[in-house]
Formats: sequence, C-alpha cells, structure tokens
Amino acid sequence: MASKTNPTTTNARPTAFSRRQLLVGGAAALGGAMLAPALTGCSTGAAASGEAQLSFWHPLTGGDGITMSDLVTEANQANETFNAEQTVLTWGPPYYTKLAMASVGGRAPDVAVMHAARLPGYAPGGLLDPWDTDLLAEFGVTEEDFAPRIWEKGVYEGDVYSIALDAHPFILMYNTDIAEAAGVLGSNGQLVETTSPEDFLEVARAMTDAAPAHGLSYGYLNDGAQMWRLWYTFYRQMGAEFELPVGGKAKFDEEAGVAAFDYIRQLLDNEIATSTNDYATAVAEFSSGDSGMFLTGPWELPTMQNAELPVDAMPIPTLFGEPAAYADSHAFVLPHQAFPDENKRRETYRLVANILQNSIKWAGAGHIPAYEPVTEDPAYGELLPQAHYVQASEIVNYDPPAWFTGSGSDFQNLFGQHMQPVLLAGADPAAGLRDFKAALDVLLSKPNPV
Repeated sequence: MASKTNPTTTNARPTAFSRRQLLVGGAAALGGAMLAPALTGCSTGAAASGEAQLSFWHPLTGGDGITMSDLVTEANQANETFNAEQTVLTWGPPYYTKLAMASVGGRAPDVAVMHAARLPGYAPGGLLDPWDTDLLAEFGVTEEDFAPRIWEKGVYEGDVYSIALDAHPFILMYNTDIAEAAGVLGSNGQLVETTSPEDFLEVARAMTDAAPAHGLSYGYLNDGAQMWRLWYTFYRQMGAEFELPVGGKAKFDEEAGVAAFDYIRQLLDNEIATSTNDYATAVAEFSSGDSGMFLTGPWELPTMQNAELPVDAMPIPTLFGEPAAYADSHAFVLPHQAFPDENKRRETYRLVANILQNSIKWAGAGHIPAYEPVTEDPAYGELLPQAHYVQASEIVNYDPPAWFTGSGSDFQNLFGQHMQPVLLAGADPAAGLRDFKAALDVLLSKPNPV
C-alpha cells in the first residue's frame, strides 16, 4: 500500500486549526503557559480525497512520543479511510486546561489521550463524550479484552468515557549482575520471591553488600508523585481504603498510613537507600550500575536498556498481604463535540482500535498494553523484561476518584508538601496525614471548576 502523509493546514477543514494557531492560541488562553512543539507528520503532501481528517491530541513526548508517532503513521498507512494528524502539548496542567477549553469552546479534537485517573474531573462536567461500546466491538475492542480494574476505571455512571491504551504501575527494577553477586537470584534467574517486609529488607541488605553504592535507589525530594506512588502501594497492600466522597470528608486508615511511612523510612536508612535522593539522582544511580534495585515506573525501562544495564523487572513484591501497586493509564477519550461528524467519529474508532491492536510496539516504551490479546500473544512472552511484570496489570490501584486527583494534578503535589518532612526530617507521619486530610477536606467542599 502506498504511504499516506498528513495534510498541511491549508488542506484542512475550515474548522481545523494549524499547529501554530493551536500553540499560540493555547499559550494565550493559559496566561502565557508554554506548550511543547506539536508532533505532526513528516510530509506536507495533500491527503487522499475522501479520507476523514482526524485531529489527535496527546501529551506524549520523548520515547513515548516517538513510539506513538510510529503507531499513528502505521495506522494511517494501513487505512485508506482516515488520516490522523497529531498535536503534542505540554504534559500536566497546561495540557488538561487546554483540553477542557477546547471541549467547552467547540474546538475539540476528534480524539485525545488523558490519564485515566483524571476522568472524574472531566466526565461529570460534560467535557467528554461516551464511547459507543457496540461500535467499539465492531472494530474488535470489547470489555473482555481488558483487565477488570483497567476497564472499570474508564466507566462513569454506567457509560464508558475512556479506553485504556496501557497501564503504567509502580514496579521494581533490579540489576541482575548485582543480584547474582548478592545471592538473591532464584533458579529461574529472577529475583527471589519476598512475601513480607522482613524478607524484602533482607534482600535489600544483601544487595547493599554487593552494590558499589546502595542496595536500592528511590528518589522523592520535591516530588509528591514519587512519594505517593510508593506510599499508596504499601498502604493498599495493607488492605486499607482511601475515599474522597463528593461534598464529604476524606476517609483513610491513619494506622496503615503511618505503618507504610515507617517501613519506607526503614528502607531510607542511608545504607539500603539514601534518605535524600531526588528522582533524577535515583535514575542516575541505578542506570550507572551503582545500586541493585530501583523503585520506579516502567517508563524508565528504555533509559536502562539504552544504558546497556543488565536489568530485569517485576511487580512490586506483595509485602503486606494484598497484591497492590499504584498505577495510572494513558487512555483514549472523545473530547465533547456538540455536533460530531458521523463519519469522522466512526473513523476515530477505527484509529483507536488499530493502535490498541498493534500496541506491542507501545510495550517497547515499557508500558503494559491494556488490550490483553496483545499481552496474551506468544510474541509478548518473548519481550523481556516486560513479560516479567505484565501481571501487575491485575493489581493496579488508581488514585482515589475525585475531580482534583490523577496524574498531573495538584493532589500528589499536595501529598508531597505535607509528607516530605516525614521522610526528610523525621516528622510525625500521623500529624502529616492529618494535615493532608484537612487540605483534602477543603478541596472536597469546593465544586469541580471544570
């Protein structure tokens, strides 16, 4: 099939807007917030006559952005009925603000990527349109193709508002050479199983003895997301719930919360792991081969492979009884359109289905494809170390639902503001959690601004 190219803006529909218009207009609307350069097709050739011209927004940059660009290019080339053009915006508040503004202002793209945990802030306000599950099924995508927790995260009041591309849980990476020297590799060549806090401390100390610097790398300074990911993983492993009822008060188990912090402080003893690392320093320490293990997300796998590190990975060990790991998902959403073009919307479903069904390439970026026919294919079993942590998709725990939670929101930053002194200066975790709760109660008393 002949290669297709993305159209220039001069050939776009009258209601479309160019990359330059989008970036300049978005920056002005956000009070001058800087937006990342858009990632568009390489060619400026005109689109084939009759193709539905689809606009696709996402915040994926770096290796993720390159992989997504490849997936979209391949989808364009494989389908004569549509041509999707990507626009990449700055991840975080600028992206989510722009997405909300576009939906409200009648200039929404045909499809966009957002983090699944952000759904409670968008679906209730009518900023997203629900997916037609019958039409999805026509293109080979059904509920049965996803792990229950991942599918359910896209549902709001009985309708499906997001379709997950992946899960990116908190995982444990480890250096196999250091693990072998420490005597903590099993007969299968993987890290020995640990099923209690004491077991993991024993492995971590053995790694410390064998590693040039530390047994474990973990960075958290000025990074509320990193603090939340590890704390919430251990907290949920204790079977503890965290609820944020609309108009009510935050509810969580303070005893379990304190116990999770107490254990993290045992790991950050300046022998197993330093107590003062930021995230970039932790990445550098592990990627240089100076530590034995690394608590991180699968998005760092390409970094470690590019460093030619002897790396393997696994789900966070179940240390407190209940398998659990913090996670979020990149998910496809339909930003609200008052009068959607029926043909373009149908072709949007075709585009998304095509990306999902070819998402083994997305696994190359480290993420776990959410579309399970991909992970169940024998070819995925040969993809290492991804196949060694794929089961983490069954134990994902998203942020507690609220309009202010999710990746790129202020919720995790707020957690860090109140809880960093616990790890850095030995402050009382119970007092920190109570202060965090008070801040959450204020947010819960306010209406969703979007």
